[in-house]
Amino acid sequence: MESTAGKAVDRIKRAAAAEVRSVAGASAQRLARARNSAAATADGAAEGATQAGAPGARRPAGKADRRSDERRKGMRSHDNLPPEHVLAARQLFPRTWPFLPLTVFLAVLGCANVASGPPGLASGMAFGVAIVMLILSRLVYDLVITRDYQFQVIGLLVAVVMPLSLVGYGFTTWGSAGTLPPVYLGAAVSAIFAIAAIYLRRHALGIVAAQIGLYAPMFFNNNVAGGLLGFLMALTLAMILSRREMEEQARLEEARAAQERINTRAQDILWDYEQTGQGWFWETDRRSLLTYVSPPVAEALRLKPHKLVGQPLTRLFDLADTGEEGERTLLFHLSARSAFSELSVRAAIVDEERWWSVSGRPLYDHFDNFIGFRGSGTDLTERKRSQEHATRLARYDSLTGLANRFTMSQSLEKILSAPQIIDRSCSVFLLDLDRFKQVNDTMGHPAGDALLKQVSSRLQRAVGKMGQVGRLGGDEFKVIIPGRVQHDKLDELSREIINSLSQPYTIEGQRVVIGASVGIAIAPDDGATSEEIIRNADLALYAAKDGGRGRSHFYSQELHADAEARSQMEEDLRDALAKGQLQMFYQPVVSTTTETITGFEALMRWHHPVKGWISPQRFIESAEDTGMIQQLGDWALRQACEQLAKWPEEIRVAVNVSPLQFANPQLPSIVANAIATTGIHPSQLELEITESVFLQDSADTDGMFKALKNIGVRLALDDFGTGYSSLGYLKKAPFDKIKIDKSFVRGVTEKGSRNAAIIASITSLAHSLGMETTAEGVETMDELELVRMHGCSHVQGYIYERPLDGEQASERLAAGLEAVARGPRCSRAPRQKMLRKVVLDHAGHLYNGTIRNISTTGALIEGLWSVPVGTIFKLQLSHTYTVTCTTRWSEDDRMGVEFANALARDSAGRIAAIEAAAPSPIKEGQAKQAG
Repeated sequence: MESTAGKAVDRIKRAAAAEVRSVAGASAQRLARARNSAAATADGAAEGATQAGAPGARRPAGKADRRSDERRKGMRSHDNLPPEHVLAARQLFPRTWPFLPLTVFLAVLGCANVASGPPGLASGMAFGVAIVMLILSRLVYDLVITRDYQFQVIGLLVAVVMPLSLVGYGFTTWGSAGTLPPVYLGAAVSAIFAIAAIYLRRHALGIVAAQIGLYAPMFFNNNVAGGLLGFLMALTLAMILSRREMEEQARLEEARAAQERINTRAQDILWDYEQTGQGWFWETDRRSLLTYVSPPVAEALRLKPHKLVGQPLTRLFDLADTGEEGERTLLFHLSARSAFSELSVRAAIVDEERWWSVSGRPLYDHFDNFIGFRGSGTDLTERKRSQEHATRLARYDSLTGLANRFTMSQSLEKILSAPQIIDRSCSVFLLDLDRFKQVNDTMGHPAGDALLKQVSSRLQRAVGKMGQVGRLGGDEFKVIIPGRVQHDKLDELSREIINSLSQPYTIEGQRVVIGASVGIAIAPDDGATSEEIIRNADLALYAAKDGGRGRSHFYSQELHADAEARSQMEEDLRDALAKGQLQMFYQPVVSTTTETITGFEALMRWHHPVKGWISPQRFIESAEDTGMIQQLGDWALRQACEQLAKWPEEIRVAVNVSPLQFANPQLPSIVANAIATTGIHPSQLELEITESVFLQDSADTDGMFKALKNIGVRLALDDFGTGYSSLGYLKKAPFDKIKIDKSFVRGVTEKGSRNAAIIASITSLAHSLGMETTAEGVETMDELELVRMHGCSHVQGYIYERPLDGEQASERLAAGLEAVARGPRCSRAPRQKMLRKVVLDHAGHLYNGTIRNISTTGALIEGLWSVPVGTIFKLQLSHTYTVTCTTRWSEDDRMGVEFANALARDSAGRIAAIEAAAPSPIKEGQAKQAG
């Protein structure tokens, strides 16, 4: 028995599973029908209640929700009748009632069996016509069901009242003949009315009409007054009950309509959710085959919805482009029958990139049998694009498209933290553009941005596949070369980068030329962490720029000493300013026509208590970097005015004003206070201003010039021609003098030099504008003769006098204003500043040295102390080039050497010997005997 029961249970389970599969297979049709049906429920129910005269109906016919109407129009065929639930709310009688004609026929047949005689001709015809009318009532129903209410009442009379009246008439006539006992007549009529009432159970008005049609002939034909009275009373009661039934029916219909509206609203929301593309739904069977998918998905895939039914769920997605992780995740959940949420997959759409976020959960029947998945999806395309854009902005430079600082830092960290030591090698180039600020300030930031784009393109082409290029910000770039690369190849790459970036650019139709300096550090030789590598590459970049820019420099241990020296200088400079260690020196300015001293230029000097005299270029640069230049400038102005107060009134003193001082709105007050305190005449003070002040706001610049001129001081344009020279500001700036930079004076007498033409042009321009000119840095007699010949009104340089301290300057003035030129006849070759490590060989002993400046005939070298004049060295300038030189002068750790043979220049005018990599320094304590 237990076995039989178990088999029965198994059969039941198998049957239930088959039913579930059948239900799951038809889910698409069910969902579509449910959506169509629910969308029309509220409209139909409210319309039926209104036409039936139901009180409280809130949605009149013809005023349904337009969106629901439009949706239904697209889903309903015009050849079909309204849905059954709409008809049920509107109809006054059923469309078909097959058992009612059968009941009439059986009642007539039964009465004929018990009657003493057959019905008469009139009764038979009435019965026949009534049965035919009841059978054909469906035609009346179809004709009036969609018409107005009055047509439905007419239909009720034709389809219900008239046939039942004929039935009543037939039985009444039959009973009147005396062949049919009244008891059978009453039973037959009651049975017919009962069946009609069952069909009309939801239509109170139809029940009353049926009762009237069926019983009225009996009473009127028999002329039964008492029965008629009872019939009228019953009829009245029936009408009252019918009215109450109609009201109750209307209330129920209204409640049902309200519920249908709620269901319709939910369906509308889901329908809108699908149609607007905000989301979609899907369902699969137990084999992960689609049983339903929203139409918008099929449209996106350029397929019909029914074409996707039966296809695998994965047919919707392009898992190859989704990624291995996404593919494994989706397939894992489908095979494991586990829920998944917001899985990002790419849609299987040809020639279009669209991403979906898919969620799903498994479905089980009442027997815990897995029957498939059901889920939803949303469009991720725009969100993914926004995320990719945000990621790109976070990882790449928005202007150039290069990797940004964060990405480059990550790349370097990844290399330096590689599991294998051999994989931790790389080279880092730090690049800084030379003269980029000039372009940015003179042509505007849009031009600067355009230049940066071209620089990025050239830099990528130069580096190629060797490494990764990034922009750190501003005009700073970074290149990472993975792996260990030969030193020579790195040097060659750096030269190629510099040469490429130094070629002319075309920006807004103008020709622009900039340069680049490169600092190189190699891991792990120069550091094991990214911080060390970047710091050392930055030190190398600083050395490249300090060596004259437009060159590359590899990191070496000596650069740390230079960095520490700069830091120490900043600290010592602060102490010098606080302790009064700074001094003012004065270099005479001589008139070329009278050869008399007309004034001095005030120059700041610093005598360190330990290091001795420190070059102004070194500590002024440090003061500008640390912000102390404002204090130094104010102090120099006061000192110069105090010294000027002790000299004759015809003597002037020129004081340099830095751009930072000029930008200070308090500068006129500072100048006025210094003049008032010392009691000098304002015209005795001359302020030397460089061209860089014109990079500031023009309105502020013009206001500052006006304020200074109102005080009465003289203004001189310093270093003319070396910066951002523009003839435009000469016509409006109130300068009294133009100072020709010494770079134009140096080499002016050399063959092929154009400096003489430049000097002649400047002096002619100044004379036309009513300005004086001063040539700086005149050191030789031929230079003096040339600048005098070209019309310079004043000369300043060693040819007349070196800078004097305040006491020496006073003694010089006391001896007279006449100036006599003294100096060599010709000038030496022009020199180039640099910071380059070299090796010197003297009698087989090797020494490390640093070249500070160099020309084709000699160099300034520091690092060797107290070298006797005349000492001969073999100077190793690079790995492949050595030159013999002789010491011509020596002071502390510095010495000047003269080359035995002049160095050659390349086609670009650069000294070829120093283009190659510098030699490797000699380790401390190492002495090597020359071979």
